[in-house]
Amino acid sequence: MRKYELVCIIHPDLDEAGFNGIIEKVKGWVGETGGSVDKVEIWGRKRLASIIRKQREGQYVLFNLTMPAAATATLDQNLRFQEPVIRYMITAVE
Repeated sequence: MRKYELVCIIHPDLDEAGFNGIIEKVKGWVGETGGSVDKVEIWGRKRLASIIRKQREGQYVLFNLTMPAAATATLDQNLRFQEPVIRYMITAVE
């Protein structure tokens, strides 16, 4: 099991129920792979450095995860097909 950080930028116009739904989906996907979500930090709305998908702002969320290394590919694939997720990045923590 390795530790990872996942930063997601979620569509700014998403309502609170949809926003919380995305967070719960990520927690579920990590749980399905045998991992755990250690901490979730909601950073709030921030201005993007450049326009992405016609958006100037996004809602940032940081997840601290513990999961098997092979599970990152599955998580990556699941996040790729979520329309409200504008961008995301998974990084391994030493």
